Amino acid sequence: MSSFLLGALAMGFLVIAMFFARFFARTRDRFFSFMAVAFLIMSMNQVALMVFGEDSEYRSWLYLVRLAAFVLILVGIYDGMAPVLLSML
Repeated sequence: MSSFLLGALAMGFLVIAMFFARFFARTRDRFFSFMAVAFLIMSMNQVALMVFGEDSEYRSWLYLVRLAAFVLILVGIYDGMAPVLLSML
C-alpha cells in the first residue's frame, strides 16, 4: 500500500477519533471515550506502518497494537451493555 493511502487511512481514523471525543465531551458517556482512544491508536498504527515500512518483517508488533485497539472497542461495548445485561437477570 502506498504512503498516500496509509496517510489517508491515518487521517480518517484521526477524524473519527475526534468525532468520538466530541461526543464524549457532550455526553460524558464512557463508550465514546473508549472509541476515541481506539481510533486514535489505529491512526497511530497507520503512521507507524508508514514510518517503518509496510514490507518489513519486523513489524509484527504493529498487529498487537491493532489488536489492542479492537479489544478496547470490545471493552467499550461491554462497558456500555453490562448494566443493561445485568438488569435483565
